[in-house]
Amino acid sequence: MEKSTIQLPDTWLEHLKDEFNQDYMIKLKSKLLELKKNKIIFYPPGKEIFNAFNLTPLDKLKVVILGQDPYHGPGQAHGLSFSVPENIKPPPSLLNIYKELQDDLKKEVNYNNGNLDKWAKQGVFLLNTTLTVEKSKPLSHQKFGWDIFTDKVISVISNELENIVFILWGSFAQSKKEIIDSNKHLILSAPHPSPLSAHRGFFGSKPFSKTNTFLKSKQIDMVEW
Repeated sequence: MEKSTIQLPDTWLEHLKDEFNQDYMIKLKSKLLELKKNKIIFYPPGKEIFNAFNLTPLDKLKVVILGQDPYHGPGQAHGLSFSVPENIKPPPSLLNIYKELQDDLKKEVNYNNGNLDKWAKQGVFLLNTTLTVEKSKPLSHQKFGWDIFTDKVISVISNELENIVFILWGSFAQSKKEIIDSNKHLILSAPHPSPLSAHRGFFGSKPFSKTNTFLKSKQIDMVEW
C-alpha cells in the first residue's frame, strides 16, 4: 500500500483523508510493507486494494453490499466484495448470489463471469470490512486494523447520505447494523450466501428486487443487476 496506490475519488478523500495519518493506518501500512519485503503473498494487488472506492465514488453510491475479507486464492481478489476478475472461476458464494438473482428477477445470468464491476459502476459499493488477506489464509488480516477504517467508511455513508440500501449477508455483516442509521436507510439482512448457510434463508430473500423497489420509491435510478 504505497502512497501512490491511495488515489481515491475526492468525494471519499474529503471524509477519509485524515484516516491515512492515524496511528492504526500507519501500523497497518508498515505490516503490509513488511509482508512484501519478506515476499509473503497477500491479496488483492496493491493497486486494487481500494478498487471499490475508485469504481463507486461516494456521490454515486446507492447500495452497499458488505463482505468480510477478500478471496484468498491466486487471482481471485480484485478489491470488490464477492467479485472475481472475468477469467477466474466464480466461487461458490458468488454462484449462490447468481442463483438468487436469477430466481428473484427471472433473468438469465452468466454464471461464467464473476466480475461485478458493472454493479460497482452503477453505485453498488462492494465493500469488504477487511481489505487484504494472506494467500490461502482466510481472515489472516482481520486484526490488522482494517475494521477501524471500514467502520469509519460505513459511518460516513450512513451520516452523509440518505436512502442507501445496505445488504448485510451473514452475522458478521449484520454486526455493523449499530453504525447504520435505519431511520435514513434501508437495511436488508439475510444469511450468508455461502453453501454452508444459503439454504437457511438466503435463497428466497429477494434482495435485488427489494433494492430496486426501494430505489424506485425514492426516485433513484434502479440497478441493472
